[in-house]
Amino acid sequence: MTMTSDTGRFVLGDLTLQSGDKLPTATLSWKTYGTLSPAKDNVVVYPTSYSAQHADQEWLIAPDKVLDPTRWFVIAPDMFGNGLSSSPSNTPDYPTVVTTADNVRAQKRLLVEAFGIERVAGVYGFSMGAQQAYHWAALFPDAVERAIVVCGSAKTSVHNKVFLLSLLATLEAAPEHIGGGRFSAEPKAALRAFARVYAGWAMSQDWYRADLHLSAGAADLDDFLDTQWEPGFTRRTAADLYAQATTWLHSDISANTLYDGDLVRALQAIQARVLLLPARTDLYFPVADNANELSHLSHGELRPIPTIWGHRAGSPSDNPADLAFLRKAVLDWMG
Repeated sequence: MTMTSDTGRFVLGDLTLQSGDKLPTATLSWKTYGTLSPAKDNVVVYPTSYSAQHADQEWLIAPDKVLDPTRWFVIAPDMFGNGLSSSPSNTPDYPTVVTTADNVRAQKRLLVEAFGIERVAGVYGFSMGAQQAYHWAALFPDAVERAIVVCGSAKTSVHNKVFLLSLLATLEAAPEHIGGGRFSAEPKAALRAFARVYAGWAMSQDWYRADLHLSAGAADLDDFLDTQWEPGFTRRTAADLYAQATTWLHSDISANTLYDGDLVRALQAIQARVLLLPARTDLYFPVADNANELSHLSHGELRPIPTIWGHRAGSPSDNPADLAFLRKAVLDWMG
């Protein structure tokens, strides 16, 4: 299928962040798919997830997948720190913490200033992209009709932070680490350890018990980790991985002057119809987190994905059963 698409870089200038620090000459990379309607009422924002760039998520955009570009005008903004938008790898003075709210406020400027879009039909996100979808709904309640939160939460939980702090500590322990998430050279041994820490969380115990790590032709566990899992992280610089993990660590829809840390108030302020799609075996974002949030949403629904794929169920490019579940749920929600 040939789809209409366009790419660009949106220049934000020196961007003042939540912390008060500035992100110098900030830029957002983006790509669009489909055609914007004359009324500009078919817009779906699709932010990137941890370490992903927009091309990594394109498999989901097709008439027979989840987001149909013949119906929706999909805008995929690259998250700060992913190597395309402003990141440590391309910005020497990249700040210590760039929050999810910083990302979403920059994305809102992109839509308004570059496309003249004031309101969106939906925001769809997986993992850190799901955190951004939640932030869109909370920060701009009048501008978002639907939010689809796939394997994500309104606030990074304490248990999730334990995982993230283990990743940061692994990188900080590298002899190449010179402080603040910067490195004198790529820490190859630390990145190898980083990937293996990640592998213990991304898929469930049942996934490994079923030997699904061998299903794509790996000879054994070491072969899977070396050839199929680790390259997903070593393709990015350690500094970018560190920066995005820090963003994830601080993610909280209420941590701003609108809500002053009151998560319940932030959830109650959301006007969008929110579809929560956690995976039943996700170790980062368990169903219980979304269930607690649901009780404070005016228009929400919880549809857990029945899966043993853990967190990866939310990005099922090689998982037909979970893709079918996700596609049906999103089609129902988007109408």
